[in-house]
Amino acid sequence: MSQPTPRAPRKVKVIACGMIARETLAVMRQQALSHVSLTCLPAMWHHHPEQIAPAAEAAILEARAEGYEDILIGYADCGTGGDLDKVCARHGVARIAGPHCFAFYQGLERFAETAEGDMTAFWMTDFLARQFEAFLIKPLGLDRHPQLRDMYFGNYEKLVYLAQTCDAELEEKARAAAARLGLAYEYRFTGYGDLATALLTAGAPAPK
Repeated sequence: MSQPTPRAPRKVKVIACGMIARETLAVMRQQALSHVSLTCLPAMWHHHPEQIAPAAEAAILEARAEGYEDILIGYADCGTGGDLDKVCARHGVARIAGPHCFAFYQGLERFAETAEGDMTAFWMTDFLARQFEAFLIKPLGLDRHPQLRDMYFGNYEKLVYLAQTCDAELEEKARAAAARLGLAYEYRFTGYGDLATALLTAGAPAPK
């Protein structure tokens, strides 16, 4: 008796934050997700989260016009206060579960387990280690006004580097960032966490 031919996954559009673009592409490449295409929104909008939900909605409408039925929003809530969930519900699309990428990189279960001990943690990812000066220091004005450090970071006690890759250069950058901010340093390798799971299951055929 011949085996049924496996059904191909459906074409998927991922609308993602620019902060996870490199990681999304890495998972797509490693897992040969040729049915997935990526559109990124500006990473800098994390400084203005009120822009994320409207921009995601516009990108959803554009993807629908291009013929995509399966869409994954490559954001967690990311400071939108539930507005992104309202957009997702309105258009029948899913987003990556969790409050922010620092949670889904670790996995939500692990994030919950360590939440109490991490209440004073400033999170860093590969993206933030790579873009620390451009994404954080300059937009906050710390290059011009270093005295603002205590206002922004006075309530933090440690910098926790959640590493997606094993990269000695990025780890050194993360250590230097912790020193610059006057914070203790902690390293955790997470890999791609729940981001990989979300991408692998997007567009998968429903079981019969």
